[in-house]
Amino acid sequence: MKGKEEIIPEKEPQRQYYFIEMARKLREEKEREIKRPLTFHVTTFGCQMNARDSEKLEGILKAIGYTYEEKEEEADLVLFNTCTIRDNADQKVYGRLGYLHGKNHYRKDRIIALCGCMMQEVTAVEKIKKSYSFVNIIFGTHNVYKLAELLCIQAAQGNMVIDILDGTDLIVEDIPNSRKYPFKSGINIMYGCNNFCTYCIVPYVRGRERSRPSKDIIREIERLAEDGVREIMLLGQNVNSYGKGIKDELSFSKLLKEAERVEGIERIRFMTSHPKDLSDELIEVMRDSDKICRHIHLPLQSGSDKILKRMNRSYTRQQYIDLALKIRREIPDIAITTDIIVGFPGETKEDVDDTLDVMEKVRYDGAFTFIYSKRSNTPAATMPDQVTKEQNRVQFDRVLKKVQEISKEMAQKRTGNIEKVLVEEISDHDAGFVSGRLSSNLVVHFEGSESLIGQIVDVRLDECRNFYYIGKRV
Repeated sequence: MKGKEEIIPEKEPQRQYYFIEMARKLREEKEREIKRPLTFHVTTFGCQMNARDSEKLEGILKAIGYTYEEKEEEADLVLFNTCTIRDNADQKVYGRLGYLHGKNHYRKDRIIALCGCMMQEVTAVEKIKKSYSFVNIIFGTHNVYKLAELLCIQAAQGNMVIDILDGTDLIVEDIPNSRKYPFKSGINIMYGCNNFCTYCIVPYVRGRERSRPSKDIIREIERLAEDGVREIMLLGQNVNSYGKGIKDELSFSKLLKEAERVEGIERIRFMTSHPKDLSDELIEVMRDSDKICRHIHLPLQSGSDKILKRMNRSYTRQQYIDLALKIRREIPDIAITTDIIVGFPGETKEDVDDTLDVMEKVRYDGAFTFIYSKRSNTPAATMPDQVTKEQNRVQFDRVLKKVQEISKEMAQKRTGNIEKVLVEEISDHDAGFVSGRLSSNLVVHFEGSESLIGQIVDVRLDECRNFYYIGKRV
């Protein structure tokens, strides 16, 4: 793409640093032409994995020399990192594209790029090609690291660039990234999923499970600690599967113990645990740790054995209850949160009654509750007995009411406690307040200044307001 004597590296990530430098020169040329800095805006949809990917995307753009622009519609380069777990996530992307291309915000010279899970779906890409042909770059979940290279290709060709990989064993991590918070960071420990729940598109868009070498993960944690990070979150679609199928690799429990040894790291979180793979060893490691946060996200999805079997969740309601109650016995101050789907094909009122019963027994500290969203190419999409919208709404309201009732009761139990809080930001709750998170992941607002951000301080939880606290530093 340049002089004939210049050889483009084939090995990653060296190849991407070559293209970052090339993209930097292209940016400088453009800025001289328009006599102002080029700007970017990244909009993230979806989970913590996507949020971590967006930090990498922003890191690449900043390494190229783009300047961050707060307002999406005013940026020279707009990148949507998409989610496709539910249909409304897709519709949000289409809505944002229409907004940018509308008469009030249309700009011929703007670069629009789309990446992430939605782009791994053939039907979505075809729709964008047909109805949103002004999009410049489309890439998926397996090649986030290639953004600089794709920008260079698009600049050279001038037409829509599409680079979607069906799957890969390659993991490229050592690229620039821009953390949202200087004092905490997510860390990808694995990619993909092998579970194939019948409602879920993730194995098809994120690929099969691929674990990073533990030595690379620990080295990254050490670098983050040296850079002032105090809290890390280990990320994977099913962290309990970490290391499976790799000879002589650590289990997830042992990886946690290695992470604990890193000096400077004071808090360790992880997402997400699949109940079928959560071991006694993991419970023991959490129980005995001073660093692993007292919070576990343990998706239930349904409390009905019939529905769990149709979902291919690989556990029964009783197995789940026994596991959750064991966690509560071993770690009394643990906060357990969950995911619940309402309206899965074939679900009846009695099935929802079973879900409510599990909720009563486990006593969740919080739950993400969703109405089932049909996803193309998943087994559940063609199952008989699809539930009507009217039935869904009635049952969803029952579940949501129970979630709110129980989580409020669980939060109130902590009122009056003095707990450690990692201060994250200036609060939007009241002037002169800051906001932070407890080990349990609940939020507390209390009087304080910007100087506290990034510190871990003791706060008394004076007042519970459903899903957060008003506290006082002690």
